[in-house]
Amino acid sequence: MKIYTKRGDAGQTDLFGGERVGKDVGRVAAYGDVDELNATVGAAIAADSDPALEESLRNIQSALFDLGASLATPDPGHRKKAGIGGVGSLEVEGLEVLIDRLEEPLEPLVTFILPGGSPSAAAFHVARTVCRRAERAVVRLAASEGESVEESSLRYLNRLSDLLFVLARHENARKGIPDVTWVGRSN
Repeated sequence: MKIYTKRGDAGQTDLFGGERVGKDVGRVAAYGDVDELNATVGAAIAADSDPALEESLRNIQSALFDLGASLATPDPGHRKKAGIGGVGSLEVEGLEVLIDRLEEPLEPLVTFILPGGSPSAAAFHVARTVCRRAERAVVRLAASEGESVEESSLRYLNRLSDLLFVLARHENARKGIPDVTWVGRSN
């Protein structure tokens, strides 16, 4: 099977369920941003991140793939019929458990921190900002008339961005590198 079909050469793509739409519509933007987020999580894993967290991070990547499939399927009935579940409250709770576990040993924040530190921490900060963009795209989609988005998708992305922030801090602490603190500039 060839990777290219030439069907998208004119700027259109197929949603799951058969509908053909422009590549610039909100639904395509939303699942495209989730796909980019998944890739940035993969890059963070590859950036010498904590090997003890690889299984959890791979599970997050799988959940993001499920979320993308849900977003690529506009009809809730078709999602159900095809067995596309997206993400639910169990996945959100799993993120919260991981956040609590990783945050407990960290020094309390007393100021804002800047993205940076170790390469793996910086990679998680990039993933966090991509996650926030994906969240904004899904919020826009959910607010669009006639569109259907699972409510848990929004909670999942919101919680995931929190986890990615904590992962960046965890990586710096694990490597003995202090977080880069923000120093306000006065004029």
